[in-house]
Order: sequence, then C-alpha cells, then structure tokens
Amino acid sequence: MLRIILIYGSVAGLIVAAPMVWGMVSNTTGEIPENGAMIGFATMIVALTAVFLGIKHYRDQVLGGVVRFLPALGVGLGISAVASLFWVIGWEISLAATGFDFANVYYQGVIEAERAKGASAEAIAKLTQEGADFAAMYANPLARAAITFVEMFPLGVVISLISAALLRNSRFLPAKAAA
Repeated sequence: MLRIILIYGSVAGLIVAAPMVWGMVSNTTGEIPENGAMIGFATMIVALTAVFLGIKHYRDQVLGGVVRFLPALGVGLGISAVASLFWVIGWEISLAATGFDFANVYYQGVIEAERAKGASAEAIAKLTQEGADFAAMYANPLARAAITFVEMFPLGVVISLISAALLRNSRFLPAKAAA
C-alpha cells in the first residue's frame, strides 16, 4: 500500500508542482497572474485523478478486485498528502528561485481593488494593517508551508471520499480478467 501511495502521490505531485514552478520562474512581471488561481486549481484536479487511479490499482492488483471504504480512503488520503507535499515544495522552490514577495503583492492588489471601489481611509488603513500582519506570519516557513498544504489537501480529501465510495463497489469499473 505504501508503495502505491508514494508512486501515485509522486506522479500527482509532479503534475501539479512542475507547471507551477515553471509558471512562477517564467513570470517576469512580478505580479500574480489574473487567472493563476484558476489554473492552479484546475491543475490540482487533473493531478488528483491519481487518487482514483491509485485506489483502483490497489483494489484490482493488490486486493483482487474488492476493497472496503476505509482502506480505499486511506490510500486516497495518502496519495493526496504526498501530492500536497510536492505542492508545498514546488511553492518554496518558486519563492526561493524568484524572490517573489507573495504576501505583499497579494495585499497590494487587495488594497488597490478596495481603493478602486472607493473604500474609506479607515478601511484602507485596516487592510494595510491586516496585510502587514499576514506578511509577518507568511515570512515564517512553517506557517507558509501549512497554508500552502491546506490549499490542495482539502480537494484531495473530497476526491478521496468520492473515489473510495465509488471503488468500494467491485462492479464499478471491474478489473479485466486475464486472457
């Protein structure tokens, strides 16, 4: 089971981390791309198809075509955790390679959007303080790693739950019989 978790989790992690690192390193504007979050989450969904494939492999190849919900869920959560760790490592590599100051760039965008809406000076001051507090917290690598992990792992939990529920039924996409 651990071998399946590590293999499928690593594949999912590479699928999700490699485009993110490439996108960050090739971004010369120093700004957050407008559709960056949407592309990131779409990549996560594609990568986390490895959860379904890993559980199916475990059911069909290791357990002979039958798996209970909790063991299937465990495999899915393990794959999701490994993939999420790759996401964290990819983000840290991106930050180190580019020197990108995500916290300040993000909050500057939030403040500018509020100014454009006509926010009061008091509201802008409050946002500025929140941004400074967030930047101080985000400077801590452990806090940053936890935040980054939580960006992807909950999606993996949902996909693991769905996959385990579907694949516990041995008649759902059964293994092909040997010829």
